[in-house]
Parts: sequence; C-alpha cells; structure tokens
Amino acid sequence: MSEYVAFLRAINLGRHRKFPMASVRECLGAAGFEEVATHIQTGNVRLVVPEGARERLGDRRAVESELERVFAATTGFEVPTMAFTPAELRELLDRVLEDKAGAERHYVALLKEEPDAETRREVEAWSAPGEGARVLGRAIYWWIDHPTAAAKLSNTRLEKLLGPATTRDLKVVTALVGKWC
Repeated sequence: MSEYVAFLRAINLGRHRKFPMASVRECLGAAGFEEVATHIQTGNVRLVVPEGARERLGDRRAVESELERVFAATTGFEVPTMAFTPAELRELLDRVLEDKAGAERHYVALLKEEPDAETRREVEAWSAPGEGARVLGRAIYWWIDHPTAAAKLSNTRLEKLLGPATTRDLKVVTALVGKWC
C-alpha cells in the first residue's frame, strides 16, 4: 500500500487562501485517492495512492506534484505540499523526542528536500539563548523559551534558505503519528 501523510503549506490563513478540509477530502477523492482523512484545519492529510496509479505516482515527489496539481486546479492558488510515509513520520518524531530540548515551545518544519551540509550548518548556527534548531532529514526541529514573535528562527526565514516549508507544533505531529502511523 502506498500511504502518505501530506502537509499543506499556507492554507486557511486569511480570507484569500481558504481551503476547508471537507474540500480537501472531496477533491482528493474525486482525483482517485483512497482513504483520505484530515486532521484539524491546518492542512494535515492522510491518503492512499490508488492501485492503478501506483506506477505513475511511485515516489514521494510524484505524489507531492500530483497533490499540488489537484489542489491548484481546485482552489486556483498554489498549495505547496510535503509528503511523508507513515514510517518516515514516525521515525522523524522518534528523532525529535530523542533530541527534545527542555523548552516551552517545540516545532517541526517539514521540507520538500533535505538540506545540504552547508545549509544544515547555517540553520543549526541560528541557535541563540532560549532557542535552537536541529536538522533531521527533511525536517527542522526547533524550540524556543520565549514568545514566537521574538524568535530568531521562523518559517519565513527557513523558506528563504530552504524553499517551501510548513511548520507544525510538536503536539500536532505527535497526534498525527498516534492517529495515522
């Protein structure tokens, strides 16, 4: 079975990027994806690639491209999407929990591609008093002990360096792994 957990970037923020989860489920079902489920309104989707499409959608990049095509056709705007297999997502959570810092807030930024060694060093050098970051494959685990607005690291800063990224609170990632992995 080709199962994925997909994370949609920048939906339901403001009035011009509305994409209700019922519409996400509906458009993916109409596109032939199976067992489509969503979790909260921030763009967390579980789906199965239909057997007849597994050759064409045989890897993560092909699945991400197809999802982005379907979403753009449905919404009229681009929806960058990062997909992980359940095993990849569970492994990511395990690595985050191994590294978990004693901080107030914990986030995971999900990426399309793993950063190269130079970019990895640059991201991890953003650490400052009360905050830090660690690259874990196609994700950045970051933590802060002060208000998010005061942090050196942000999804915007990550995207300037790494391309499309979408950030989830560690509680959401933990809930998704418990629910779908």
